[in-house]
Amino acid sequence: MQRHWVGCSSCSRWADFKNCHLRCTETLAEFPDCVAARSLKHLRELTAMVEAGERAVMLFVIQRTDCDAFAACHDLDPASARGLTEAAAAWVEVLARACEIMPDAVRIAQSVPWTGVNLLPPIRLDR
Repeated sequence: MQRHWVGCSSCSRWADFKNCHLRCTETLAEFPDCVAARSLKHLRELTAMVEAGERAVMLFVIQRTDCDAFAACHDLDPASARGLTEAAAAWVEVLARACEIMPDAVRIAQSVPWTGVNLLPPIRLDR
């Protein structure tokens, strides 16, 4: 994984970024669009970073304007979908962001809800 260190004076974390452009139903963006063994490997690496005491983020950038929610694509890659849920349960932060697409620019915009968050165990308050 090409590791990205994102830091500022008040926070720092490891991050991996994935382009999300698949839409199979209504307004739901899904990732991956094929079997993604490398993405699953990256999720496991981010989980290991969290277990080592670091902060880690998986950011899905939805590069289309007709989606208002995000989910892992269980149909095309059940292992990656399960891996995303397991990584989030291990405290890897899972974020999805929509894009504004203009003739001269593409800009990361608003947060998009991840439907997989409903699959997670209750949040522990001692963390």
